[in-house]
Amino acid sequence: MDGPGDPSYDSNFLSNPNQPPMSRVIEINSPEQLEDYRLVWHALFRQTPGASFFQTLDWLLAHWRYFGERQKLRVLLVISNEQPVGMVPLTVVTERTRVGSIRVLTYPLADWASFYGPLGPNPAATLVAAMRHLAETPRDWDLLDMRWVDTDRCDRHRTKRAMQWAGFQGIEHEWRQCAEIEITGTWDDYLATRSAKFRNELRRLVKRTDAVEGFRYVHHRPGSRSLGDGEPRWDLFDACGEVAKRSWQGHSTTGNTLNHDSVRDFLRDAHGLAAKNGMLDMHLLLKDQRPVAFAYNYHHEGRVLGIRTGYDPEFARAGVGKALQAHAIRTSCSLGDTSFDLGADYLDGKRAWMTRVVPSYRYSHYPLAAPRSQLLRLKHWAVRKAASV
Repeated sequence: MDGPGDPSYDSNFLSNPNQPPMSRVIEINSPEQLEDYRLVWHALFRQTPGASFFQTLDWLLAHWRYFGERQKLRVLLVISNEQPVGMVPLTVVTERTRVGSIRVLTYPLADWASFYGPLGPNPAATLVAAMRHLAETPRDWDLLDMRWVDTDRCDRHRTKRAMQWAGFQGIEHEWRQCAEIEITGTWDDYLATRSAKFRNELRRLVKRTDAVEGFRYVHHRPGSRSLGDGEPRWDLFDACGEVAKRSWQGHSTTGNTLNHDSVRDFLRDAHGLAAKNGMLDMHLLLKDQRPVAFAYNYHHEGRVLGIRTGYDPEFARAGVGKALQAHAIRTSCSLGDTSFDLGADYLDGKRAWMTRVVPSYRYSHYPLAAPRSQLLRLKHWAVRKAASV
């Protein structure tokens, strides 16, 4: 008989959704409760295709310590035949919109990365059970908005079907455009996919920073603490912050840079946790021992997620930012990584590097009993219609 962990379990469930295996949902609403399920979370994480550091319990708890005060945690653990099948971390967060404040039920990613999804090996069964639970429990939200869904590669419209089976609308629209580098071979193989002009420029910059006295490239990717490593290299983290402060990021008011007051302490805690889990990937370029460019990333199972980059404007003419990015991609090629996520939106500055654009999607339900949600639905419809003209 098919069961959790069996590859046929998810596909069989999709073919017969109206007769799912017996399942129940445990809803967890506090970080303290989540700690009791740490081993379960970790086991499901290890079985999640395409998982990232942002789906670890460590990241969620750190994020919650800093930003959870005005949110409500709703983590749904799906149990089938008394075995954990999957987990759907959700949060109710109040967002300001042009139609007023809206309580949004969504994943807790908060745009820190490009993609998110349920944990575990059986996403279809997990999502259906979770959506049915949401339909059967009191509504404390005005908009159900499942964002950051990797529909084309991982989700395969499971989220949309699960929402619709539970009686939700599941309206699909694109959320972000994500730039990626697909790594299929060596550094030279990657360069062969670039324009001749850009290829020659990268080779020149890499050769210069490899050979010119005074330049030094530093890469740090520790193994996990469970394997006897987990070294955070706080000196390198502080060096990244030093460069960020000297760059345009030092004057940014958006609150998403390494050195910004609103996120600096959170990113520092997350840094230690990423190192502990063996998911940290840092690149620095130094000139005469002075850090002049950085690329700060997370990684897991060959997938690199670019988090922040920056360079010292004093060395802009030397192309240190572009040189360091080239070093980072060359290193990923040598380590056998499979992809490098350059982040969402702002594609013009990434076109020279990226090999593909991957869209992320949102799936929305606007309750009829929530007037502001209906107004927001009309606004979203108008925006999509205008974009299609």
